[in-house]
Amino acid sequence: MRHQKQGRKFNMAPDHRRAMLAGLACSVLEHEKVKTGEARAKEVRSVVEKAITLGKRGDLAARRQAISLLHNKEITYKLFNDIAPRYAERSGGYTRIVKLGPRPGDGSERVFIELV
Repeated sequence: MRHQKQGRKFNMAPDHRRAMLAGLACSVLEHEKVKTGEARAKEVRSVVEKAITLGKRGDLAARRQAISLLHNKEITYKLFNDIAPRYAERSGGYTRIVKLGPRPGDGSERVFIELV
């Protein structure tokens, strides 16, 4: 039984899943709007929001944690210098998920995940 178990598995090994979420989070932070599946968007939302919260802290330890979370120094630099200052007054809810409808091939729900 999966009682008290959080997160989706996506039929992947844990390291593959972490890498996929880190890459998708980097895409969201780089382009500020990404089209993906609904389940992936709901999972990556927590990664992006944690990264922005680290960016708002702004100290060296937060930078190192963000680099280990995102695996990309350039995106981390953009996060701390461009994105996080925009949300200085906001206390959460940095992302929005907009439903687009089913994908023609297999019917899976497509969404935009974007920064507010």
